[in-house]
Amino acid sequence: MTADFTSLLPPLLAIALALISRQIYLSLAAGLWLGYSLLAGGNPLLGLRESIDALVAVLTNPNDARIAMFTLAIGALIATMERSNGVRGFVDWLEHKRFVASARSAQWLAWLIGVVVFIESNMTLLVSGAVARPLFDRLRVAREKLAYLIDSTSAPICILIPLNAWGAFNLSLLSDIGQQGALQLFLASIPYNFYAIAAVLLAAAVIAFGIDIGPMAAAQRRSRRGQPLWPHAKPLVDPDLLAAVPDGPPARARNMLVPLLAMVAMMAAGLYITGGGNMAAGSGSTSILWAVLFALAIAWVLLLAQKMLDMDELTRIGLKGAGGLLPVAIILILALALGDLTGKLGTGAYVASTLGAALPPMLLLPAVFLVAGLMAFAVGSSWGTFAVMIPIAVPMALSLGLPPAPFLAAVLSGGIFGDHASPISDTTVVASMAAATDHIDHVRTQLPYAMIAAVLALAGFFVTGLFLA
Repeated sequence: MTADFTSLLPPLLAIALALISRQIYLSLAAGLWLGYSLLAGGNPLLGLRESIDALVAVLTNPNDARIAMFTLAIGALIATMERSNGVRGFVDWLEHKRFVASARSAQWLAWLIGVVVFIESNMTLLVSGAVARPLFDRLRVAREKLAYLIDSTSAPICILIPLNAWGAFNLSLLSDIGQQGALQLFLASIPYNFYAIAAVLLAAAVIAFGIDIGPMAAAQRRSRRGQPLWPHAKPLVDPDLLAAVPDGPPARARNMLVPLLAMVAMMAAGLYITGGGNMAAGSGSTSILWAVLFALAIAWVLLLAQKMLDMDELTRIGLKGAGGLLPVAIILILALALGDLTGKLGTGAYVASTLGAALPPMLLLPAVFLVAGLMAFAVGSSWGTFAVMIPIAVPMALSLGLPPAPFLAAVLSGGIFGDHASPISDTTVVASMAAATDHIDHVRTQLPYAMIAAVLALAGFFVTGLFLA
């Protein structure tokens, strides 16, 4: 099939239906069905069959299967830490030491964790959410605010650091196109990564100055009335997993901290091992799965050693936790299948060739940023965007005699922006999950801030383009 405007229809249908109907599962499935019907020459029955096969194919891909397993394993870990009262113990310790005594300090804690834990974006989201969510609820700060803050300090921070899974992926893309000195080029692009920098700094400004815009202001007013969610909201996490356990074990902070530290340490070790001694070459999906399973094992050992819970109870809690995150796993599988579909339709290449052609040099950087942003928004994958756009943008810059670092940064910034704003992005889904908020509410409250950071980034690329011209 030759790529044309019809290649945009499946992702656009999924996004429109998700925003209008709030039925994320059916929206993704509809986009998938439409896309494969197009590939089947307009035959909806063949399209349905191919859609089912595409979902099966996701689980035959080792990386995608690891992501699905990671989702279930993190559900078991969250449930175990909650049942052990480890999260409550850590929150009590923070409040006892008066480290977090106000709504603003709770927001700073979420932002700081997002900045410090930069090894992997999903880990950043989950650690920040697990620690800050009880504080936000207690201090009556909207869960949508938490989702925004952790979403703005996960991928945007990870993309600025080369020695993690994100850096490893992009360094491999640069090496694949024959770019010498890939690490040096990546480092040179960091100061030009305007969206990632703007997103992190804007989140800090939102905390410092209490900037609540539109839907976020309404969510904040609701939370101050003691309502953590809207009446219609459907949080991605089973509420039973977050319920307090009045007759549970003693609240001890170490029952949360030790497993989380073990997870961070194993993530680094996993990248080192899978990379053959080079963390930058490690497998992010393998390492994060190892890390979560290791943290779960450590949590079990701690609770068994303290005789808080027995093996039967731990097994029941783990299975219930995994089941509580089954909806997230389904969303991720559907989103991954849709991402594979857009590759077959040639969506990325069509957008790039249509919008990025025949522009003067001063507009090339803004165009690359916008094209990458549109692609990531439609596809729901920043990594998929990087895979399509980096082999286009970097050679284009070199052929025009322009420095490649700003063009690489424009792709990375656009990918993060589109991923940040898209309702079908896996990181957006995980942010909603970590904050235990309604996914569409998170998208709607975050979008105004994402647009502000995008305008700042666009201005930055335009000014940089003037100097290049």
